[in-house]
Amino acid sequence: MNQKTNQEVQALIDQATAGDKKALETLIAGVQDIVFNLSLRMLGTFADAEDATQDILLKMITHLSSFRGESSFTTWVFSIAVNHLKNYKKHMFARFPLSFEYYGDDIENGKIQDVPDLTQSVEKDILAEELKMSCTNVMLQCLDVESRCIFILGTMFKVDSRIAGDLLDMTPEAYRQRLSRIRKKMAGFLGQYCGEYGSGKCKCLDRVNYAIQNHRINPTQLDYTTATEVPIQTIMDVKNAMEDIDELSQDFSFCKPYRSPERTKYLIQEFLDSTQFSIIQKS
Repeated sequence: MNQKTNQEVQALIDQATAGDKKALETLIAGVQDIVFNLSLRMLGTFADAEDATQDILLKMITHLSSFRGESSFTTWVFSIAVNHLKNYKKHMFARFPLSFEYYGDDIENGKIQDVPDLTQSVEKDILAEELKMSCTNVMLQCLDVESRCIFILGTMFKVDSRIAGDLLDMTPEAYRQRLSRIRKKMAGFLGQYCGEYGSGKCKCLDRVNYAIQNHRINPTQLDYTTATEVPIQTIMDVKNAMEDIDELSQDFSFCKPYRSPERTKYLIQEFLDSTQFSIIQKS
């Protein structure tokens, strides 16, 4: 939990499980954005990340009384989120899986010059930025689920290897080795193909209309360029919160953190206002 001591967090948990809705709202607010960002990177689209975030937060709420303080609260929430997302099958890329080979072939052979103007009067620079953030996020879907999770935990959240190993049921050494290999694979692909982060020929500005035609971006729904960015210190606070109780220490610049969408907050609030809220109370 950001800027709260372990004792303060435990007090909030005790209050929430006793039926204090304000305490529960405070706990949710402290983890909502990190759950959304983990979901976004794991699943690839804002819509799927919103749905998964809601599921994870509801799971957190309904299991709150089982928290025993054996790890930090943030680590416990991450464990719930990672387990949920590793087995999540309802997102778009579970139905239409990607590979680096497919992505590379599309960059090399896509007929971008044959597509008419589809920008619908939206500035092309804005659409190019939307495509850049979407493309690099979707590129993560070329990794298998476990590799994707390793990359996200190590690169975006900078989770200590022992905590990450516990989350993924592997040794810290195995986690570090896998993370190093996956980073090299990602960097190699970006270096070969991407003109934004590497020396490749793919330029977002040139591929805007092609991306619109293939439903990769939508000029009427700009998820990334309209999302509110979270200060990078928020991610470092998450890292520190996870390491604090566990007694540990320890540039893929497209891994920007974002605020969770208002729709997610509304749906969670709707749940808290319902009679189902009583199920988290201690019996």
